[in-house]
Amino acid sequence: MEDKPKSKLNLNRVDMPRQDPKVRAHNYSEVALGYSDEMALQEATRCIQCPKRPCVPGCPVNVDIPEFIKAVRDNQMEESVKILKSKNALPGICGRVCPQETQCEQVCSLGKKGAPIAIGRLERYVADWDLAHKKETKVELPPPTGKRVAVIGSGPAGLTCAADLARLGHRVTIYEALHTAGGVLMYGIPEFRLPKNVVQEEVNFVKSLGVDVQLDSVMGKLATVDELLEKDYDAVFLGTGAGLPMFLGIPGENLNGVYSANEFLTRVNLMKAYLFPQYDTPIKVGKQVAVIGGGNVAMDSARCALRLGADKVYIVYRRSRAEMPARHEEAENAEEEGIVFKLLTNPKQIMGDDKGWVKAMECYEMELGEPDASGRRRPVTKQGSEFIMDVDVVVVALGTTPNPLVPATTKGLEVTKYGTVVADEQSGKTVKDRVWAGGDVVTGAATVISAMGAGKRAAASIDAFLMGKM
Repeated sequence: MEDKPKSKLNLNRVDMPRQDPKVRAHNYSEVALGYSDEMALQEATRCIQCPKRPCVPGCPVNVDIPEFIKAVRDNQMEESVKILKSKNALPGICGRVCPQETQCEQVCSLGKKGAPIAIGRLERYVADWDLAHKKETKVELPPPTGKRVAVIGSGPAGLTCAADLARLGHRVTIYEALHTAGGVLMYGIPEFRLPKNVVQEEVNFVKSLGVDVQLDSVMGKLATVDELLEKDYDAVFLGTGAGLPMFLGIPGENLNGVYSANEFLTRVNLMKAYLFPQYDTPIKVGKQVAVIGGGNVAMDSARCALRLGADKVYIVYRRSRAEMPARHEEAENAEEEGIVFKLLTNPKQIMGDDKGWVKAMECYEMELGEPDASGRRRPVTKQGSEFIMDVDVVVVALGTTPNPLVPATTKGLEVTKYGTVVADEQSGKTVKDRVWAGGDVVTGAATVISAMGAGKRAAASIDAFLMGKM
């Protein structure tokens, strides 16, 4: 089959089927159902295999996108898996939660005339094909270098860094604080958006490269970074993420029934509170739930609250829909499921009953003023606009900062006033000798794929250091 495009371009992408909103709002099964073989072939055939390949640099981990799509088109699925996994150890995850619309798809050549290629959907299709056919991708590993690297954290940054270092012949050990590997992929993202069996299959792929994963290992307590460097390791990568929640600082945030999104989602996702009492994880199932925030985490929290059995769930966000940072499809899915958006609304206080439980929330109405440092119009309080919302659970989803344990126990590590580790953007190198960092611990809460990109860049820098190239 030749690579030249057909005379008439197909400018319309193939939609991915989804569960009906009325049905999915009451289950934890995956919302997006994936492409059939026919759909994937039809979408892959739309790719014009343009010579400039702008989608590749548009991907933070530089996946050879036209090549893996061409292999799908030519029904060479094992080859497509091989191409995809050569650059990305976590394609099933990225195909589901990566914001392709602002990265590789945004610069797709076809997007100048119509809809860009559905790169993320095809990536998911290939990863799911690989999972369904259970054929291990044979990865040729070089001879061992004799060098050892400790990776702290098994989220997207840590897994990517570890996989790339293992492919280069280094011996890698991941230390994970929780009882399951995957980091935010396991505790932060709901089952209906990212099935946990997909995460664990991709963790297993990283292990198949020779990476050792040590669970229940709280570094900073079990051992310090300096102790790791003194005893067993030639380099350390910090991929500890951003697991420390932020709050509003308003009256009533200590009432029973107020959760950080971190705690709420960890109980639901990692500890499976939605299967109580089969899993012995208690959680307050509210009848009227307010989720404060407008990002993907807020959408995840609201949709989980709905599935737990809430009668009404509100997204309370101080700006308008246009400024909302959540992906369009996540906000759209939430709205379809019946989540109520209370926009231009900001909490003043959370009110409790005589037993210390949430009973209501007082809010202000807001209006948008001049743009602030983020480039978005700054919300300003309308004087005298206070009103009461009857709620019995409040979830605060305002973002996160890094847990201070590892930075606090690591001498010579530079940290910003926000608690993030200072590291070179391109290499991940910190000011401390033989220590690299990447992902949310450096940037603050960001996307899975940006963390993976940081892990990949750090792995290249660590390899150059270990092999005497820098």
